[in-house]
Amino acid sequence: MKRRWKLSIGLGGGLVLTAALVIGLDAADKAFPPPLERAQVVSPEVLDADGELLRAFATPEGRWRLKTAVEDVDPRFLKMLVAYEDRRFWDHGGVDPLALGRAVLQLVTNGRIVSGASTLSMQVARLIEPRETRSISAKLLQLARAIQIEQRLGKQEILQLYLTHAPYGGNLEGVRAASLAYFGKEPRRLTVAEAALLVALPQSPESRRPDRHIEAAKMARERVLVRSAVADVLGGGEAERAAGDSVPTRRLQLPAYAAHLAEAAIRKQPKAEEYRTTLKRSIQQGLEQVAREAVTKLAPKVSLAMVMADVTTGAIVGEVGSADYFDAGRSGWIDMTRVYRSPGSTLKPFIYGLAFEQGLVSQETIIEDRPADFFGYRPKNFDMSYQGDVSVRQALQLSLNVPAVRLLDAVGPSRLMIRFRRAEVRPVLPPNEAPGLAIGLGGVGITLKDLVQAYAALANRGEPVRLGNGIEDQPGLIEGEPLLEPQAVWNVADVLSDVLPPQGSRRLGIAYKTGTSYGYRDAWSVGFDGRYVLGVWVGRPDNGAVPGIAGYQTAAPILFEAFSKSGVPITPLPPAPAGAVRLAQSDLPISQRRFSMTASGLISASAREPAPQIVYPPEGARVDLGARSGEISPLVLKLQGGRAPFRWLANGRPLAELSHRRTNEWTPDGAGYSTLTVIDAAGRAASVKIFVE
Repeated sequence: MKRRWKLSIGLGGGLVLTAALVIGLDAADKAFPPPLERAQVVSPEVLDADGELLRAFATPEGRWRLKTAVEDVDPRFLKMLVAYEDRRFWDHGGVDPLALGRAVLQLVTNGRIVSGASTLSMQVARLIEPRETRSISAKLLQLARAIQIEQRLGKQEILQLYLTHAPYGGNLEGVRAASLAYFGKEPRRLTVAEAALLVALPQSPESRRPDRHIEAAKMARERVLVRSAVADVLGGGEAERAAGDSVPTRRLQLPAYAAHLAEAAIRKQPKAEEYRTTLKRSIQQGLEQVAREAVTKLAPKVSLAMVMADVTTGAIVGEVGSADYFDAGRSGWIDMTRVYRSPGSTLKPFIYGLAFEQGLVSQETIIEDRPADFFGYRPKNFDMSYQGDVSVRQALQLSLNVPAVRLLDAVGPSRLMIRFRRAEVRPVLPPNEAPGLAIGLGGVGITLKDLVQAYAALANRGEPVRLGNGIEDQPGLIEGEPLLEPQAVWNVADVLSDVLPPQGSRRLGIAYKTGTSYGYRDAWSVGFDGRYVLGVWVGRPDNGAVPGIAGYQTAAPILFEAFSKSGVPITPLPPAPAGAVRLAQSDLPISQRRFSMTASGLISASAREPAPQIVYPPEGARVDLGARSGEISPLVLKLQGGRAPFRWLANGRPLAELSHRRTNEWTPDGAGYSTLTVIDAAGRAASVKIFVE
């Protein structure tokens, strides 16, 4: 009885002590948790639209520490890592009793530390809470921290911390930073030799750095290969073949693209870990390569900028704010894609587009290129010479100034500015000035990004597109009225696509326009195909003159080279829409054969109020509108002359509304002959008979 009583007391005391120990350990665990918050500090990353790394920034302490998930790494690397560092990683609770017992026995037997018995969990504990000295107390703390970490995190999370924080020499931390620095690639697909080297380096990162101690790196890699072969991680012969591979002898720079956009992203959200952009890394890489090569041919202090956008989405896919962000001589830190500069002649296509849209001219209409005085404004051509009578097509291709001003005077500078607002593009006028004729020759300020946004509408059949800022702004189509009607856009693109490429460049199938600002301060070139638009600016960031630069000679070659090096396939320009046609000069209506003027300046066809005349469709035309397929497209109607408003009639029946414009649309009921009539405000009429197919 007495013995049974003593046994009960002993068992009860043991249980109390055990409970007290458990409670004490739990309280200690809660009072002194592992500093996992330190592990959250990683390098901010700027990514492209597909998640590829464009640029990374060092941590506050100057470390390249790229966050790495298990799925970011080659699975074979993970198997080799566990086989080499911690074979029972997936089974133990932070401490491997077998490895620990072996290490203690070796210490007693040899009188020195032969193996450390560190598990991956213990190594993570050391990485997030480093100790100055290697002592028994520090080792015991690692053991305790490893157990604490295992209680808080899953095995995948622990492995992710190791992959992110493992040291690789210098200021490299984590397998992603090491793979990029030594192999120039992400660690998703590593060779056997590359994986073995990355497993070996964290054991002694400074003494095994391949860029400094190549033989030590080779020997360490070989030990990993041998152990991996023994553990059946590698197949027969793989270790031997990998041992013969070379070891990288230099450290590469981590990806460093889109400097200005990356800096802008950091300023907007300074505490974020990841920034997703609309850029495409392959395109960005090509544009930056072209910029670096091109700037070597430019004068000192001259910089350049480029913006490339996908007009189907509005996304900026490539952006170069300067050729070299760190080039102080060229003020490389200034993002010249967002600076207002004079656009030179690059706005002329929109003037011609309005003239086409209003039916004032056709491509083969004759227009005068002679000295002219527009109420005191006397524009001159770039080369100070004049061509005399030229076609509208030639005038735009040659970028003649006087014809452009004649047309701008006819369509109205204010109307041109209103059209730009449809595309959310707002050129800046000089203070206290209203839109005048000078805007046609660069008398406004506009950014390269806005200019590309305006041209994106030309590449998108007249539908305006919002580019956004490449970071958080959502690009896309702008709802509302088109910048220009599709027929006018096609005429502009048709003219610009036939401009000869600059000397030394091959034809690419793009439409493009150049411009040079007053005083040789800015050289521009903007081009587009059926999907992408690219703009190039060259000049001095301080707005100083650069004698000899010009859009055609300086910016256009860069445009063609950048389009080629961007890697995007050229998409054909859209086909002509219904109602768009290029007529020979002899086939034009009399009123469109020549754009007339008087001694006092330009007058449009409506200035003298001649009788209305239907410009399109011409008399007797056979127009294919798809009537046979059952889905009839609308027919664009154009007239010249007459006084607004206009009443259109089709086969004697009036269309729905009066029109104040010289263009309209009519959808026929079916195939066959039809008579179209227009009556102006003065009661004058004109008719044409056509056949609809």
